[in-house]
Amino acid sequence: MTDTQDHMLHTKQKFKQLKCCVLIPTYNNAKTIEGVIQSTLQYCDEVIIVNDGCTDNTADIIAKYPQLIVITHEVNKGKGVGLRNGFAKAAELEFDYAISIDSDGQHFPKDFIVFLDKVEKKPGSLIIGARNMDVANVPTKSNFGKKFSNFWFWAETGISLPDTQSGFRLYPVQRLKKIWLFTTKFELEIEVIVKAAWRGIPVTSVPVSVYYAPEGERVSHFMPGKDSTRISFLNTYLVTLALLFWRPVMLLRKLSFRNFKKVWKEEVIASHESAEKKALSVGVGLFFGIVPIWGFQFALAIFTAIFFKLNKIIVGLSAQISVPPMIPLVLYASVKTGEYVLNENVNLDFDKLLSFDALNNLYVYYIGATVLSVVAGIIGFIVTWLLLKIFGYKPSANGRKH
Repeated sequence: MTDTQDHMLHTKQKFKQLKCCVLIPTYNNAKTIEGVIQSTLQYCDEVIIVNDGCTDNTADIIAKYPQLIVITHEVNKGKGVGLRNGFAKAAELEFDYAISIDSDGQHFPKDFIVFLDKVEKKPGSLIIGARNMDVANVPTKSNFGKKFSNFWFWAETGISLPDTQSGFRLYPVQRLKKIWLFTTKFELEIEVIVKAAWRGIPVTSVPVSVYYAPEGERVSHFMPGKDSTRISFLNTYLVTLALLFWRPVMLLRKLSFRNFKKVWKEEVIASHESAEKKALSVGVGLFFGIVPIWGFQFALAIFTAIFFKLNKIIVGLSAQISVPPMIPLVLYASVKTGEYVLNENVNLDFDKLLSFDALNNLYVYYIGATVLSVVAGIIGFIVTWLLLKIFGYKPSANGRKH
């Protein structure tokens, strides 16, 4: 048995062991689909193919391979619908995972094994094949699109990945059943990884090879105008949800009791960050914890920490000055600060602070809370910096970088 045959046999065994199949969505790629099918079947016996309303002779080619599990759309519905229906079919057939591969010959089935090895070490993960773009014929727009997509994925999840646009992926299909996916075209590949990360599914990557046909031979159904607009609208929607809900949830999930000790040591105590950055993180957290933008305080605090590369954990903890037990004290201090700044006396008793009587002097609260948030942020920065210096804090040389 040759090394290649041994590799194929080992990969087939690993597919069965991990209850994984291959998913191939296709639309009018008759020139390449047969080669993709043949090479895929050398490595995996369980292959789902989605004929997404093909109008060429793709159906005739698929019919040559009765061992395929075929889903047929009478009309073209888009790659997103093809993937969603493929996920549902794989889950129905009791597979735990499905590896999607494009039908244009861009990916190499010999790379299936790197996904299988990775998910064996990290069960339940969603794994993206990071393409090596240092090959011939790579379109300039592909490199730009990859960087653009990577940035928005990071903004929406806080996770940095090298290639969020690759269609070569391993999906944990049973876990995806719990996630509502609604997009229909290429943007589904963005929606699914963002929502998976939000739900606590590990999203990671493995390096894979890639082939780009010469420009005259390349077939692409991506429409720059329409599809880019759809992706932009989706990212606007996802960023809004991330700021208002999911990023705070992800941070709180990371701060669960089980992980708190580890997070405290790695993120707060033994971090590589300077004393100034830690102190600034405290100040920013206190500012957003008090500033009168109720409902958005925590989300904007975390977004600011991400944007300015502050310590997200420290910012998040400091922003908790506005937790329910502290709210009456914060409100009272804000009103008193407003009275001092405006030279007014509203005669607001502490026991009436949360009553309708307080609404008559709401402007005093807003002015006071704004001033108090700035003052608290500055004092928090100075006190934290002084304490770190007094106790001899030094950045860890081997601290984990964010």
